[in-house]
Amino acid sequence: MLKRYMHNRERHLAMLNDNRSVQSFEWGAEFVTGGNARVKERSELAERDPKAILSEYSKNVVANSDEYFAAPHIAGFSLDHRLYPSAASLNAGDLKKPVEQIEIPVLTWQSAVETISAENNTAVATYFPHPNKRAAVIILPHWNAKAGTYFDLAKFFNKVGLSALRLTLPYHEERMPPELERADHLVSPNIGRSLQSIRQAVLDTRAAISWLKSQGYEKVGIVGTSIGSCVAFMAFVHDPQLDAAVFNHVSGYMADVVWHGLSTYHVRSGFGDNLDLDELRTYWMPVSPMAYMEKLATLPARPQRYIYTLYDLSFPVELSRDVMRELRRRKIPHSKATIPCGHYTLGEKPWVYLDGYKIISYLHKHLK
Repeated sequence: MLKRYMHNRERHLAMLNDNRSVQSFEWGAEFVTGGNARVKERSELAERDPKAILSEYSKNVVANSDEYFAAPHIAGFSLDHRLYPSAASLNAGDLKKPVEQIEIPVLTWQSAVETISAENNTAVATYFPHPNKRAAVIILPHWNAKAGTYFDLAKFFNKVGLSALRLTLPYHEERMPPELERADHLVSPNIGRSLQSIRQAVLDTRAAISWLKSQGYEKVGIVGTSIGSCVAFMAFVHDPQLDAAVFNHVSGYMADVVWHGLSTYHVRSGFGDNLDLDELRTYWMPVSPMAYMEKLATLPARPQRYIYTLYDLSFPVELSRDVMRELRRRKIPHSKATIPCGHYTLGEKPWVYLDGYKIISYLHKHLK
């Protein structure tokens, strides 16, 4: 009965204000050839045989992921203040009332990945400092998160003595080009562009870690939700400066989420019959956590918690359980937490409070 209720609730919430549109399928090899010198030399092949170029690119990236996700050198960070809608205004949902705004410090820098969308090339993060600048948490939101979301989580981190830096993902909020209503370029039926976008998110995250370290923070943790969880995992594996992590929603393969997930039906439709799931999994392996489990197993143990929901239709629960089985198989020390709700219902009461407790208490314990 609970399962039926949760699944119905998930479908209802997923389709509220649904402005998803089906984008055209593209191989997008041009979006990846610039990031790999060996592949770049074969740009003509990319035009003739995109399957071959993407397969080779994927294989090379996974074998050389330290280079692919290398921490960027950022010439300059800028810290100023901007006005954002308050959490109370966001939660009220009354369009007739004036939106209350609050002033928040904002960190910006030139993203290490230059895309064809000028707006997207400036990385943005809202900063919630605590007077005791000993430890901080980077917050990576979910796909299509709006301005002001996760500010409550950042403030709860402040209440337990932690600073917080909430990153704006590529193509979101201020970074969204004018032709988009949703952040469709982050995950789309354009295979190469999606690879570029997720890599950009990881490099922006690593730049944020470096900035926090430059500010004197001794410990840095990370929490990512949904697609943010995927990005956080790859940053965690490739950046030893991260001391602890929470992955909120869990899946090992980005391709499988898109293929089977409720939230990504429009992306799946865009692929049509141009490829099958096994092919997509191969092409998107560089941005799939399962590709780096072996690497994680060789690293010194660090606190890491995996949270997933039992009635998730967007990150189907079997995909989460596959990750947990792989962690156990490789004997990677970790903490697991399950919540009896779904992907969207996790944002509703009482589940959002339980989720917040599992995130905040774990990072507080391991960062203080």
